[in-house]
Amino acid sequence: MATDRDAPAGLPDARTALSDARALVQDAADSDPVGWLARTGLAARGVVYLLIGILALLLARGASGKHVDQKGALAELLTHAYGSVLVSVLAFGFFGYALWRLAEAAFGVTGEGRKTSARVKSAARGVAYLVLTFTAVSALRGSTQTQASQQESLTARSMTMTGGRLLVGLVGAVVIAAGVAMVVEGVQLRFVRSFPAVPPRVHALIVHLGRIGTVGRGVVFVLIGGLLVSAAWTLDPGRAGGMDAAVRTLLQQPFGQALGITVALALIAFGLYGLAEARYRRV
Repeated sequence: MATDRDAPAGLPDARTALSDARALVQDAADSDPVGWLARTGLAARGVVYLLIGILALLLARGASGKHVDQKGALAELLTHAYGSVLVSVLAFGFFGYALWRLAEAAFGVTGEGRKTSARVKSAARGVAYLVLTFTAVSALRGSTQTQASQQESLTARSMTMTGGRLLVGLVGAVVIAAGVAMVVEGVQLRFVRSFPAVPPRVHALIVHLGRIGTVGRGVVFVLIGGLLVSAAWTLDPGRAGGMDAAVRTLLQQPFGQALGITVALALIAFGLYGLAEARYRRV
């Protein structure tokens, strides 16, 4: 029979085993396979933003039937030869990106250490790209519902719940804050620290693409958040259409075409920056 003195003797062994397990998982998170998952995910994100930017440019120049968001980009790919293969590759990339960001949330962000704010951001990005993985899979399985209509439907359902209107408004405020943070990051070139060893000419190109793309993407996020707040304030879920609604709202303003083309070019720049990240970023 075990005595009271026997219990503490096993405690250090349990702690050592737990510590060893954590070290093993962290080593796996820092391994080359996870690094390649990260690069695959960054490349997938870059490709999608390139496509979104091109769709936004076409829409600004008068094309109809284009949906300027991630699902719209995937749907456009599926209309072309080998589209299913390409979307399958992107879905794998999105999943890899999600795993990488969730690993950062668990064990610390490269260049940021274990700062809580950085880990929370990585967790949010990981969850967002898990959702995008599901979106890609649903597109492959034949889903025809647009991303904008999905977001409107979700907003409408949320506002029927107790406190739902407040929740939608708070989500909008968070998205606005995220957009403002992106603009600040782009203006202050905070992303540059993720590229510690890059050839000078490539570094200059990354700086220009990153600054334009990050600021432009931030502006779009501010618009998305503003539309969510407006939907909550007016009880009109039709205003909450995500990126597609944000671009269309811009096009309805004075000098709308010029604004739309500017945002489209900024999103294309962010897509190119994403491809540069996949090649040169420290992960």
